[in-house]
Amino acid sequence: MQRTTIVDSEERLRALLVRGLAGDAPTYREFLKELSARLRAFLRKHLARLPDEVEDLVQESMLAVHNQRHTYDPSQPLTAWVHAIARYKLVDLLRRRARRDLLTDPLDDELDLLSSADADAAEAHCDLDKLLAQLPDRQRLPIVHVKLEGLSVAEAARLTGMSESAVKIGVHRGLKALAAKIRSDE
Repeated sequence: MQRTTIVDSEERLRALLVRGLAGDAPTYREFLKELSARLRAFLRKHLARLPDEVEDLVQESMLAVHNQRHTYDPSQPLTAWVHAIARYKLVDLLRRRARRDLLTDPLDDELDLLSSADADAAEAHCDLDKLLAQLPDRQRLPIVHVKLEGLSVAEAARLTGMSESAVKIGVHRGLKALAAKIRSDE
């Protein structure tokens, strides 16, 4: 019964969006209202430790859905598309918070409070960003979406406009290129 409800809900939301995209403004408002409630529940689950951030993230996600509505393919699941957008916004939030937290911490001689493991992790993250920036999009994007953000191959394919096999090949070739780059830098 639960599975049927999820499928029905997906189809209802998709139908509302499609009608809204066809110019039915009241139906589009109904879509946005229902979607915001679902996004709020989705983000509350992922931001249990940051409950004050949920509403801002719902609004950012809703704005992104609205701005990117023309990219939605009605033959694809709506929930995967919306959740990918929400995950992007969540990652952006976490990056902003990490930067802000780093900038507001006092930087003085007592910097030894940071463990070497934290410093090593931060350095590794910067190194990874630099390495990934050297890859072409067809390799970098699949690695970021599948390996770093945890999206499925299908979700990454929808998000990038690549085929699923192209995403898999991009991950494989990108990781191979990164390994070769790391070996050559050593």
